[in-house]
Amino acid sequence: MIYLLRHGETVWNTLGRFQGQMDSALTRRGVEQADLMASLLRDEIAETGQSFDLHVSPLGRVRETAERVTRLLPLAPREDVRLMEVTVGSWDGMTLFEIDQEFPGKLDGADAFDRYFRSPVGESFDAACARARSWLADVTGPTVAISHGLFGRLLRGVHCGLSRREMLELPVPQDGFYRLSDGECHLIDMAASGVPAQ
Repeated sequence: MIYLLRHGETVWNTLGRFQGQMDSALTRRGVEQADLMASLLRDEIAETGQSFDLHVSPLGRVRETAERVTRLLPLAPREDVRLMEVTVGSWDGMTLFEIDQEFPGKLDGADAFDRYFRSPVGESFDAACARARSWLADVTGPTVAISHGLFGRLLRGVHCGLSRREMLELPVPQDGFYRLSDGECHLIDMAASGVPAQ
């Protein structure tokens, strides 16, 4: 069983910047989201009666989220570079407007789901999915993972056997998380704890 969390909201999330493998601090709202997820996760883990490992992306926004989680749960974070966000290469840290100005035409015909893979030097979809498969294959017991929006989509999609399009259209909440088990994903949040979701 895996509980998959996304980091809380960051300053760059609010500005519409592609974070990729660059970093931005959590906002006040992001800290509140991390605290909420920690509380929900504590209740979920208590119900299982199992002990969990904690795997985290080494990027600062995830480490900041993990610090909030480990205030409520006695878990020791273990960093794994495979959980890092997908990089869009030279576009990391840029807004769509800036990309369009500096790389004219590269986003033509792209939508909100496939523009991440338009960067001329970014990580490919296949390479990111291979990273997700590698990490999932190495999980041997109950695990909490804290990762990112786009990479979290790919992890869930690989786990559930979804197509590329289905993966990229998955929701990426920052105030809830997913339980991955037996090829299924269930959303855990305040509104609908345990409701099936993809």
